[in-house]
Formats: sequence, structure tokens, C-alpha cells
Amino acid sequence: MPQHPTIIQGGMGVAVSSWRLANAVARAGQLGVVSGTGLDGVVARVLQDGDPGGHVRRALAHFPVPEIAERVMNAYYLPEGRAEGQPYRPHPTLTIAPTRAAIELSLVGNFAEVWLAKEGHDGVVGINFLQKIQTATLSATLGGMLAGVDYVLMGAGIPKEMPRVLTEFAAGRPGRMTIEVDNQTKIHTAVLDPVTFLGEPLPPMRRPEFLAIISLHVLGGYLARDPEIRPDGFVVEGPVAGGHSAPPRGKLILDELGQPIYSPKDDADIAKMVALGLPFWMAGAWSTPERVAEAIKAGAQGVQCGTIFALASESGLTDAIRGQLLEELRAGTLQVKNDALASPTGFPFKVARLDGTLSEQEVYEARNRICDLGYLRQPAETPDGKVVYRCASEPVHMYVKKGGDIAETVGRKCLCNALFANIGMPQRRKDGYVEDPAITLGSDLTGARGLLAEHPAGWTGTEAVTYLLRDAATGAA
Repeated sequence: MPQHPTIIQGGMGVAVSSWRLANAVARAGQLGVVSGTGLDGVVARVLQDGDPGGHVRRALAHFPVPEIAERVMNAYYLPEGRAEGQPYRPHPTLTIAPTRAAIELSLVGNFAEVWLAKEGHDGVVGINFLQKIQTATLSATLGGMLAGVDYVLMGAGIPKEMPRVLTEFAAGRPGRMTIEVDNQTKIHTAVLDPVTFLGEPLPPMRRPEFLAIISLHVLGGYLARDPEIRPDGFVVEGPVAGGHSAPPRGKLILDELGQPIYSPKDDADIAKMVALGLPFWMAGAWSTPERVAEAIKAGAQGVQCGTIFALASESGLTDAIRGQLLEELRAGTLQVKNDALASPTGFPFKVARLDGTLSEQEVYEARNRICDLGYLRQPAETPDGKVVYRCASEPVHMYVKKGGDIAETVGRKCLCNALFANIGMPQRRKDGYVEDPAITLGSDLTGARGLLAEHPAGWTGTEAVTYLLRDAATGAA
């Protein structure tokens, strides 16, 4: 493994951290990261849109089991794209014991995204997962490893089983993951045997480095002290970082805007992170040259940044959405709310306030609740021992029928469909309704403002890297 990078480009949304962005950052000598969320759906929808540019087909030509790639192509590829107004074809959801079709689509989707991110250079590429989306983790990880991913990053929970999963897959053995199930009376385990799906001999795979995304040094200490669960490093993410963030320690108190109130006890102790002896990167309000230099001086390897890369020209956000965000940034009116209710996971979730998106109450209320993607569903045991999958953003009566508390449905947004809308792949309903976006950014916009001052028309991922490394490269404190 090459020397660790100084800058990690964060894994954001569904394909906001696109292969194009990760490829550009990796070419600039830093860690380009693709988002590993929903890549089965991404590849299915890209193929149904005709695969503009032929990028997915180029990647799938290198998939080590051609029969799997062929089955996915036959199921989803439309050479002329979808007809005007035609909805996307549904794809199978990943469960504790998923179908072969669901696993193959996940393998192919994650392989293609990583392969394209690594194409044409010798830089390093990572993939970012959410611990909360456990049922997708095994197939997504294996798909990324088949493409030679260099780093795996995981947050939104305590990812203590991932080091073992990576080791087992690299050795060609089955990966296992304990699935958190509400009201469980027994242990539920997901298992994926590479031989079962890929056949023998298995393609060679090497173990990627694993970085656990944490919010507090205490969790870092817990994971570091046991070789079985010890990661290769950490990303230490503060409360203002974009996307999902850890709730405050102690009792949840909201401000007048409905945002969780954090205190100094929610900040990690950098000196204690240094004492763990593992490399770590700071995240959340570290996206300026001065802050990068400060992190390195304090003992960090570097920083992870999201917002400035989400706004870069290669990110997966549509041009229209990126243009709106940059215009608001120029005008000084861009606001990001840390919404305590938006995400069905129960984690606070940052939502940029933007016209025409689910950040507006009237847009949110105009949507009929439906859960047809299911990435954020939570497994739960019923009294008779069966496992159901429920989401606090699904139709209220369905959530309650599955044993959920009606209070948990209040204010919940369908992030799965919204995140696909962010990248220009919204589902169209039979009644003509088209899913609206919900954009996540970090609460701190200092770095984005600094880049905008230098690049008024917008910037690339490479220009963001150059900006961040300015003081680090010159040794400035």
C-alpha cells in the first residue's frame, strides 16, 4: 500500500461521490472515494438510460465472471434508453438472505464504480459504506474488492466486524456480518461465500485498508485495543460534517430550528487520537488550507472533506442543483439544517435548504409516502419470530403494522428516492409524480466560500485538492 494520503475526498450520498470525482482526486495524488450506497440501483438505472458514454459497459467487460455481467446487462440495458415518461424498472432489494439476482446486481454495481474510479492511473481509490445499511455490506464490499479497491471506509455506527470481513474475502473465504434486528430473540447473521457466486478458481483479491469513521476518541480507543476489530486508521468526524452525523452525547435537546444542540463533550480529543498510534484524518469544518496544516501539526495524517468536493464539477449532483447551490453560496444565502428527524435511521442528517427540494415543508407534504428502494429499512422480528423490514419514511400504516411506533414516522423523509433524484435519476410514478431531491452538505461552508473566491465559475476536484494542500505543501502552520 502506498503512503497514506493527506486528503480524503468524502463518500457522499448516492453517487454524488461519483467515479469521475474519485478518479480526478486519485489522479491528483490523494484518496478519491466513491459512495458505496445504492450502487446496485445506480448501475441498473444507468443501463436503463442507455449507458451514455458506454462507461458501465466498458467496466463490465472487465468483470471477472462474464456470465454475471451478461445477466445484469440482459435484465437492465436499454440501448435506446427508456421511453419518455417511462419509470425505471424496480430492482431486487438486499435482505439478510438476499436473492442471487440481488447479490449479482450489487457485485456488478460496486465493481463498475470502483473500476471506473481506478481507470487510467495508479492512484488510490476508496469506497464508503454506512454501518446502518448492513444488508448491502457484504455484496458491496466483495464487488469493490473485485475491482481492486484500496481503502474501505465505514461510519454511521460501530463497524467492528469489517476488519474480519475484509480479511476473509481477501483469503477467498465467506464473509459474515451480524445484522442488528429490532426486538430480536436470536442472533441474525448474513453470510456471503465468494465461491458460491463467483465459482472457482476465485479472482485474486487483496485486502484493502479499513478506516473506521468515528465521532469520538472513546470509540477509537474501544476499536483499537482489540486486534480482531482494530481498523487500519480512523476518520474523526465532527458534528458539522455533512450527511448523517452522530447524535449529541446525553439527552437530545433541539434548538428553535429543530437541530440537535452539541457541546464540547461531542468533540474528539485529538491528543488521545494521536496516542492510539494509528493514522487518522479529521473531518467536519477542516476544508481550508489553514485547517489542513493545523490537523497535520496536531498529529493527524490529514483531513477528509465533503462539501467542497460535492460542489466540484465532477460530482454526481446534477448541473442544475450544483448551479443552484453555487448561486446561493455566492449570494451568502445558502443554509444547511441539521435535521434531527429527516433520516429514517434516527441519525441527524444535514439538509441544504433549496427551492424545489424536500427541505421545503410544502414539497415534503406533497409527496405520497412510498418505500420502494429500501436501503435504509431496519429489520425487525415479529412476535412469531419472522423478520420484517420497516422504514420510518414508508406509509405510516405499513410501518405501524410491522410493529413500529407511529411517533417515529413524524417528519421522516424518503432519503433513498431523494438521493437518486440528486444525481438526475428520479423515479417517475404512474400518476406522473417525479421524485424530488434532498441535498446534503456540511454545515461549515468556509472552505467552499474560499474556493468560490478563487474560482467564481466553480471548481474541479483537482482544484479543490490544490487549494487544500496549499499550506501543507509549504509547511505553513
